[in-house]
Amino acid sequence: MFGSSFGNIFKITTWGESHGKGLGVIVDGCPAGLSLSEEDIQVYLDRRKPGQSRYTTKRGESDTVEILSGVFDGKTTGTSISLVVYNKDQHTADYNEIAGYYRPGHADLNYDTKYGFRDYRGGGRSSGRETVGRVAAGAIACKILKQLGITLSSYTLSIGPVSIDKTNFDKDAIMRNPLYMPDMAAAEKAARYLEKCMEEKNSSGGIIECVIHGMPAGIGDPVFEKLNANLGKAILSIGAVKGFEIGDGFLVSTATGLSNNDSYQADEQGNISKITNHAGGITGGMSDGCDIIFRAAVKPTPSIAATQQTVNKSKENISINIKGRHDPVIVPRAVVVVESMAALTVTDMLFSSMTSRMEDVIRFFM
Repeated sequence: MFGSSFGNIFKITTWGESHGKGLGVIVDGCPAGLSLSEEDIQVYLDRRKPGQSRYTTKRGESDTVEILSGVFDGKTTGTSISLVVYNKDQHTADYNEIAGYYRPGHADLNYDTKYGFRDYRGGGRSSGRETVGRVAAGAIACKILKQLGITLSSYTLSIGPVSIDKTNFDKDAIMRNPLYMPDMAAAEKAARYLEKCMEEKNSSGGIIECVIHGMPAGIGDPVFEKLNANLGKAILSIGAVKGFEIGDGFLVSTATGLSNNDSYQADEQGNISKITNHAGGITGGMSDGCDIIFRAAVKPTPSIAATQQTVNKSKENISINIKGRHDPVIVPRAVVVVESMAALTVTDMLFSSMTSRMEDVIRFFM
C-alpha cells in the first residue's frame, strides 16, 4: 500500500490499524536541538482521543504516546523520531458481522475491489483512528512553528445547520465546550441538534475553520507546489473531509474583481500590507503575510444505528443496523487533526523555502 508518507523535507510516515496492536508515526527532517517531551505531544493527542463527551465514541483509549527514538536528554537529535500509541480497548467482536457486507459511506467495497482483502475491524487503515500518528507528528510541527512566531487556531465553525456567530467569537470558549466552538450559545444549540440526531440513531457533519497566524510572506511556489494546493491535499487526505476552501472560497464565484481583489497600502515607513484578506493569506500560491484562513467540510459519521440498505459479498440486497461504538459527530475530534495537517504542511514548506534565495544560502554557510 502506497501513500502513508507526507512531506518532502519535514516528512512523516504513519502506520498501524484501528484494531491492531498500536498506531504510530516516523518523523524525518526535524532539526536537532528542539526541546521535546511526551507531554508536549500528549496535549494534542488528548484533544482527539475518544470518550471525552457524549458526542464521541465510548471507546476507552488513553492514547498515551511513547517516544521510541530521536530524542535524548529532552532534545531532538536530528535523527528519525519514532512515536507509538498502543491500542488498549479494541472490541473486535463488534465488527464480525460487517465482514460479510459493505457499509454505506465506508471504503469497504473499494478495499475489496482494489486489494481483494480488507481489515474489517473498524476499517483498518481507513479508520479515523489512523489520524493518531498525524496528530502526534503535528504536535512536533506546532512546536517548531511556535519558535518561529507562527501559531495555529482551529475550531468548529458549524455543526449541521448550527453555525457560530462571529460577532460572539470567544477564543477562550473553544476549550470550554465539548464541540470546540468559539461561541457558547452556538455550542449549546448544536448540542441540542446532536441530541436529536442521536435519538434518531443518526449523525451530523460540520465545518472546521483554521487560522494560521504569523506566517511570513513568500512561502510556497507559483506552479505545482502552491501553498494552498498543498494545504488542500493535506486537509483532503483526512478521511472524513469532503470539501476544502481558502479565504472567501466558493463565494468568489459570485464576486467581481473589484469586490474580490485585496487592495494594498503602504505606511510612512514603507511597509506594504493588504487592506482586506479575501484571498485568505495566499496569493499566487505563496503566503502574502496575512493570516491564512481555510475551512474543511466534514461528512457525517457513516456508522449509524439507523436502518440502511446495502449489499453483502454474495451481491444480495440487505438491510443493516451497524453496531459498535461510534461518534455521532466527527467534527470536534477532527479539529486538532486539521490543525496538525496544516502545521505539517506549513513546516515542510518553510523548510523548502530556505534555499529560495542565494543570499540565504550564503548567509547560512558562510
